[in-house]
Amino acid sequence: MKRFLIVGSTSGIGESLKKIAENQGDRIESFSRSNGVDVREARPEFPELEEKIDGLVYCPGTINLKPFSSLSIEDFQNDLDVNFLGAVKVIKRYIPSIRNKGAIVLFSSIAASKGFAFHASTAASKAAVEGFVRSLAQEIAPKLRINAIAPTLTETPLSAFITDDSKKREASVKRHPIGRLALPGDIAELAYFLLSEKASMITGAVIPVSGGI
Repeated sequence: MKRFLIVGSTSGIGESLKKIAENQGDRIESFSRSNGVDVREARPEFPELEEKIDGLVYCPGTINLKPFSSLSIEDFQNDLDVNFLGAVKVIKRYIPSIRNKGAIVLFSSIAASKGFAFHASTAASKAAVEGFVRSLAQEIAPKLRINAIAPTLTETPLSAFITDDSKKREASVKRHPIGRLALPGDIAELAYFLLSEKASMITGAVIPVSGGI
């Protein structure tokens, strides 16, 4: 049995990962904004953990699609706060609680490397995640591993403004050679693998789940 901390496990990928882990007999600690923990605060009041953990997954994210001319500095700051700086705050708070040979999993986006229109703010913040992962991996090895997953558009409540619109959904599906959008389980299964000993040789990686884009 392993113990994992999943930040943002109430919906989407985080919820799916929690179910996968619990089905394997693992114990899950979790918190989210709905529990009153806002990672955008300068000094969030993070809960104490009862025991050491074997891994940490940070799931909060944003999808902020606007033309550059319509993006405010506040848009950029909010995306950076949620997608990147929130992860940094969580890791700094809990890294002492991760057991030797434990793992950290963060989330980027294929937008960070592919260059999509109207993704300037979101992609920039996710690119920060990728640089952070590659650099931190060198510092915390061999005690700990850290990797990121870069999903394509995934059917979660966060993306409902796209996936619930038939025209937007159809256009998005057509861009994927695999012929569909990602499901939360597609991403969560990879996250669970990266937490496991089966991925013991993988660190500093940013792994795309792109459907062929």
